[in-house]
Amino acid sequence: QVQLVESGGGLVQAGGSLRLSCAASGRRFSSYVIEWLRQAPGKEREFVAAISWSGTSTDYVDSVKGRFTISRDNAKNTVYLQMNSLKPEDTAVYYCAAASRWGSWQYRDFEYASWGQGTQVTVSS
Repeated sequence: QVQLVESGGGLVQAGGSLRLSCAASGRRFSSYVIEWLRQAPGKEREFVAAISWSGTSTDYVDSVKGRFTISRDNAKNTVYLQMNSLKPEDTAVYYCAAASRWGSWQYRDFEYASWGQGTQVTVSS
């Protein structure tokens, strides 16, 4: 199993930047696709970004393309989400999750191997 803990959230003005971290424990961290998802008030959880086992493949929801960058450092058991040019609509609780395969966003009610507790990101106008 893998355990995930998010950090790096906070309050930032529109146009600012934050870097979220997802720290993992467990010896099979590198075997998982790691995704970032978010849930804004009154909305369903939304896929944000994913990175493959090797880090060579990434995917993003259209609304964050060009602004967010996902990366992973398997030596540190950590996945990052660099968020630039933040907008108020990015305000949400951000979660990282471990998936056993690529393409979870193609399925309804995809079950992840593990979830973190979430970190709050608030972007002011």
